[in-house]
Amino acid sequence: QVQLVESGGGLVQPGGSLRLSCATSGFTLADYAVGWFRQAPGKEREGISCIKSNYREDAYPDSVKGRFTITRDVAKNTVYLQMNNLEPEDTAVYYCASRPYGCTPIPGLYRYWGQGIQVTVSP
Repeated sequence: QVQLVESGGGLVQPGGSLRLSCATSGFTLADYAVGWFRQAPGKEREGISCIKSNYREDAYPDSVKGRFTITRDVAKNTVYLQMNNLEPEDTAVYYCASRPYGCTPIPGLYRYWGQGIQVTVSP
């Protein structure tokens, strides 16, 4: 049974940092693409970044380039999203998702999803 579980979210002040974790099980992480997505109230879900094997597609939206970085630890079956210099506009529910193909920023092409975790950036 495939499972993805996000953790590490919460409330942070502008300029702060958070590291989200996506613990995976039920599939071989080395063979799957895992992406991070977010959805703010009233907005569509957008892809942030993706990683598969040694290939990493960082920062799909220009707004997070240079601030967000995706990494993974295959031994721990976990994918991380390091988020630095957070802004109020980063407030959203963040999701990780996986697919047995290559990376893509299109949410509808991912087969498995975590439950999501709230990130709130506020003074």
